[in-house]
Amino acid sequence: MGGGGVFVLAVLFLTIVAPLWIIFHYVTKWRSARGLSAEDERTLAELWESAGRMENRIVSLEKILDSEAPGWRSRQ
Repeated sequence: MGGGGVFVLAVLFLTIVAPLWIIFHYVTKWRSARGLSAEDERTLAELWESAGRMENRIVSLEKILDSEAPGWRSRQ
């Protein structure tokens, strides 16, 4: 195998092996990073609790408005 054979192997490597290697490398990185980190889960739990508290406050405010200004919903 002379210089031409090495050139053919280099071209085959660069056109077939290297792109597949790069694609599989990033696919495996994407799969491993797909889940939430512990900090992300904690932040999501805090947001969920905050949304629940806000919902309770809105319900309370609507009850107050219903009793003190009965037609407030139709004025929106």
